[in-house]
Amino acid sequence: MAAPDLPAHQPPIKTPRQLVIVLVLAFVVPVIVILLLVTLVTSGIRTDREEAALSDDAVAARIKPVADVVIGETVTAEKGQRTGEQIVKAVCAACHETGAAGAPKIGDKAAWAKLIPQGQKRLLADTIKGVRAMPPRGGDASLTDVELERALVFMANRSGGNFKEPLAPKPSADKDAAK
Repeated sequence: MAAPDLPAHQPPIKTPRQLVIVLVLAFVVPVIVILLLVTLVTSGIRTDREEAALSDDAVAARIKPVADVVIGETVTAEKGQRTGEQIVKAVCAACHETGAAGAPKIGDKAAWAKLIPQGQKRLLADTIKGVRAMPPRGGDASLTDVELERALVFMANRSGGNFKEPLAPKPSADKDAAK
C-alpha cells in the first residue's frame, strides 16, 4: 500500500508583516510585564509606621549625627578673658590634637622644636595672619590677640616650650566711661 499524502508542515508566519509583528511583540510584551511587576512591588500600601519614618522630623533626626557640624565649644567667658586652654579646646584642638593638615600636635616635642626657637612674637604673628593650612586667627575672627597668644603659650608649653603667659589687657577708657 502506498502512503497517504500527508499535508506538508506549514510555518505559522507566512508573510513579512507577520514576522515584524511577532518580533515587536517579543520585545514589547516582556517590557510591559516587567514594568507592571515593578509598579506592583513599589506601590505597596504604606503603613502608618512607614509614613512616620518619612516625615520631615524623622528624616532630620536620622541625619542629625551626620549633618550636625560643631566647629568649637561655646565658651561662656567674656571676649578677651578666655584662657589658653579654653581657646585650644574650642578652636585649636581640631587640628593640633590630630595633626590635621600638617599642624604640629600638642605634646609632639619634635614638631614644636622647629617652631619654638622662632620665638613667641614670631609665632603669634603667624597665628594672627595664618600660616600654611592654618587660617588667620585659627579660623575664629572673634579671638583677641591676647587670647591667641594664650592659646599659643598653652600649646607650646605642653610641647617643650617655656613661653610666658601674656598679661591681661588694661581696661579701655570706653569701658570706664560706660560705667
